[in-house]
Amino acid sequence: MNKRFGTALLIGAVCAGALLGGCKNVKKADYDAAVQENTRLRERVASLQDKVAQSNQQVLAAQTEKDRALADQRAQYMSQLDAEREKASRSGFEGIPGVSSSYGAGGSVIVAVAGDVLFDSGKTDLKNSSQASLDRVAQVIQSQYAGQSIRVEGYTDSDPIRKSKWRSNEHLSMERALAVEEYLVKRGVQNNSIYSAAFGPSNPKGTKKDSRRVEIVILNG
Repeated sequence: MNKRFGTALLIGAVCAGALLGGCKNVKKADYDAAVQENTRLRERVASLQDKVAQSNQQVLAAQTEKDRALADQRAQYMSQLDAEREKASRSGFEGIPGVSSSYGAGGSVIVAVAGDVLFDSGKTDLKNSSQASLDRVAQVIQSQYAGQSIRVEGYTDSDPIRKSKWRSNEHLSMERALAVEEYLVKRGVQNNSIYSAAFGPSNPKGTKKDSRRVEIVILNG
């Protein structure tokens, strides 16, 4: 509605208020007052509209800032959660040469040491080169798993023994498990919390090389 049309409406209203007298009887003072009132109302409406627009902008800005703050908090929380998950998934044995670790039933930690890293073929004496890895294994056990029960499991491949002094693969795997157990005890692992078991060729891995191993199982509870 433009100003001219609005003014015409007001004049029409004034004329109607004059009843039968007609528009020609409207006083100029009344006409000017009506125009001034119309102008004031328009200015008031415009002012209110500006205030509403400003209020909407403030609400929008506040909501945007709130959304940004919530997004930042969520990102920080997820980062902390990922860090905690990564920390929880690490056994402590990562990075030790010849050693791999995984989680077994009941939350046990299985530390596998390759047989070729520990022993020469058909032998039960630990290689000198393997002692550095076992030293680090012992350190992790004492620092992170102190007091937990430990089972040292010996395994071999499925080839029958023909040339060595061992009567069976079970005997060989037992002597190898005992050799690792004794070394860990010498390096500070509690003697009353560790024991050995022989499994020979049972539970083979994908290759004969991988099957020849000693697993240090840290029991949970």
